[in-house]
Amino acid sequence: MSAADITGRLAQYMVKARERALAPNVVHEAKHRILDTLAAMVSGAHLKPGEMAIRYARTQGGAAEATVVTTDIRTSAVNAALANAMFAHADETDDFHPATKAHPGCAVVPAALAMAEREGSSGAELIAAVTLGYDLCCRFLLALGADLVRATHRSAEGVSSTLGSVGAAASLAGLDEKGMRYALSYAAQQVSGVWSWVRDAEHVEKAFDFSGMGARNGVTAAIMAQIGFTGVWDVFDGEHNALMALSADPKPEEMVADLGSRYFVMETAIKPFSVGYPIQAPLDAFLRLHREHGLSVDNVERIVVRLPEDGARIVNDRSMPDVNCQHIIALALVKGTVSFEDSHSYERMADPKVRAAKEHVQLIADPALMDPAAPRSGRVEVTFRDGRTVSHFTRHAPGTQENPLDTEGVNAKARLLMEPALGAAQTEEIIRRVNALEDVGNMRELRPFLAREGH
Repeated sequence: MSAADITGRLAQYMVKARERALAPNVVHEAKHRILDTLAAMVSGAHLKPGEMAIRYARTQGGAAEATVVTTDIRTSAVNAALANAMFAHADETDDFHPATKAHPGCAVVPAALAMAEREGSSGAELIAAVTLGYDLCCRFLLALGADLVRATHRSAEGVSSTLGSVGAAASLAGLDEKGMRYALSYAAQQVSGVWSWVRDAEHVEKAFDFSGMGARNGVTAAIMAQIGFTGVWDVFDGEHNALMALSADPKPEEMVADLGSRYFVMETAIKPFSVGYPIQAPLDAFLRLHREHGLSVDNVERIVVRLPEDGARIVNDRSMPDVNCQHIIALALVKGTVSFEDSHSYERMADPKVRAAKEHVQLIADPALMDPAAPRSGRVEVTFRDGRTVSHFTRHAPGTQENPLDTEGVNAKARLLMEPALGAAQTEEIIRRVNALEDVGNMRELRPFLAREGH
């Protein structure tokens, strides 16, 4: 065993975290992320990755432990976690951690919900589990070095999602220290993901890589440990440990640094717009200019968008509308806003008016914006036909820790995403119950509001 005993220190904290009293602000932010992810799940169930996940879940059968949201399917916790997690990243609606680029919510929350329903856990237990899952997800990437993971052609998002999910699921499984150690080991054995997802034109494999795979893996590992599977005692320590295997220069102490005082559930960014995260800041900047200066296709000559180099590469003229920066800015110029429906519409991409506006949009990968303190900023400069120029720089997009959404802002986004699928009454019940999640005695109480007959 390593003198550092990273595995033991982490496992001991995971046990204690079940009973640890969280500060009100941590609980507040955790509930925001849970509601935000539920909204992403509900809306994503009706996109192609969601429809494919539903088709898969229907073929699996299994013990009726957990609900596949927006459907009449109840299946095993493992299968429900996979399907619901694919819903949550079926598009670009889920939250995001700017420093590591992890997407904790889309894997952690579905894993926690499936396990909570299986176990009959309370809302307070769910909050504690989700908070722990966010910590493991982000800390794992800090320990590995997200850029070092990507340098080996692997998906940092896929790698982190399994650890986040096992943190949440193992908490709800009620494991002791030994069980936590074994669950971590079984999770580490399943860590995977290849950066080839960037070539997925339909977001289906990407949804599996970012979220479905990790949620499935984490719940599987937790249940294995719960029923008595034994394994490696110290997967993060000693010879051939997981950190050494996955990083050329691991920082093991990052797995346990500031545990209990730094909560990553407070640090992720909730997206106000259903578009790829690198587009959030420039879209905010452009819409501000649009409101303040009356921009239109008739008076704009040129739009120059400057993004940090790494973000620009992700959203440069991609085939999917919601991750194509030039298209989204052109759409905003034409319509004055970007709705959930419009951001996912291939028909809008083919609209001659939008395509003509896109010819006036230039994206520049700007090395001067590569700032670790503001990794997803955006600067937009608009030149009018009469030669005037206006510009705006959004250092931190709305929804970030530095520029957070309030509860009503999160509720409004949830309504926008859930009402088309579930209707206003069902949506309001979900919002009300999640905002008072500490008072929910058994998460199975939410089944009638998350399910829908005939889908």
